Amino acid sequence: MSIPAQPTTDPTTHPAAQPTADPTADRVQTVQQVRRVEADGAQPAVRRPSRAVIISAFAVPVMVVGQFAMLAIVPVAILLTVTLRTARLRALRWWAAGLTAAYAIPLAAWAIGPDRAPSLSKDMHPALAAVIVIASIAFITAYYATRRRP
Repeated sequence: MSIPAQPTTDPTTHPAAQPTADPTADRVQTVQQVRRVEADGAQPAVRRPSRAVIISAFAVPVMVVGQFAMLAIVPVAILLTVTLRTARLRALRWWAAGLTAAYAIPLAAWAIGPDRAPSLSKDMHPALAAVIVIASIAFITAYYATRRRP
């Protein structure tokens, strides 16, 4: 005597779990599901802030003031890339470009200069370091100001 097998649903073979060949169709289906949830009166999903952007924005002035200005190129690049690629951060693109320009000026002056110091931090004028810190604080302020809008 054998025990009848119970039907199992494998998440990889379930038709709803299978992605379609068209990624646009998946996105449309997801948007439709979100709209259905909103129409039912449920709270819409809360969009999480971009951690990479805000951590990078805080890391830039810390690195510049802490005499690690050359390493600050990494958070500046992350900040600019994520801001340009993420549609919901569109309002921050000018602020990110301003911070990148503020960082690029002393970097270019250090790279092009005839008598370079061994590090960017030693070659950078304190006023340029202050401009980078102010630009980063302005970006952080704009980030939190745009996030609070309905």
